[in-house]
Amino acid sequence: MVELLADLERIAGLAGQFAPSDGAVSAVLPTEPTPGVRSYLCAFETPDGARTWLVLDEEGAAVSDRRDIKDAVSVAALCEIAEESAAGGDLDELLSQLVALRLTENPEGIDEAEDAVRALQQTIGTPPQRASPARLDEIGAATRRLELALDPAAPSPFTAALKGAHGTLDELLQEVVEAYRVPLTS
Repeated sequence: MVELLADLERIAGLAGQFAPSDGAVSAVLPTEPTPGVRSYLCAFETPDGARTWLVLDEEGAAVSDRRDIKDAVSVAALCEIAEESAAGGDLDELLSQLVALRLTENPEGIDEAEDAVRALQQTIGTPPQRASPARLDEIGAATRRLELALDPAAPSPFTAALKGAHGTLDELLQEVVEAYRVPLTS
């Protein structure tokens, strides 16, 4: 975690060179769309309130390849949606409700459900986290474990949320491309 925080501070400083007078770095999201290939999705807020974007590689150089940009934006967005959608998003509240249910009714399987919530909380962790396909898979597996503990016959709301995110993802990708801070290639 300390290493990631140091990386984010370093990248935020390097991103600042791409916005000397027309905005400030407002967010840096760490990604690893391909194992071993780290990049950082940077958002900038301009003085007039507009948002612009830039992806930097691990050395702080601007990424201009559309495919690499799409990969970084996609994995960052999908991981964020997964974190927000996992078990309805409020895991502390869900755990509190399960504990109360255990104390009042103690239904069969309640311990398994509580353990699954705690495992999902641990998987999601605390920000910042590096977005990657592996992280997305880990969140999905932990969420599915919880869904099955709560109701093995129910369809997965998590899967539905991710499938429904395609429109949002497409809009974000379009926004990033249209408001990209350097010329794009390919």
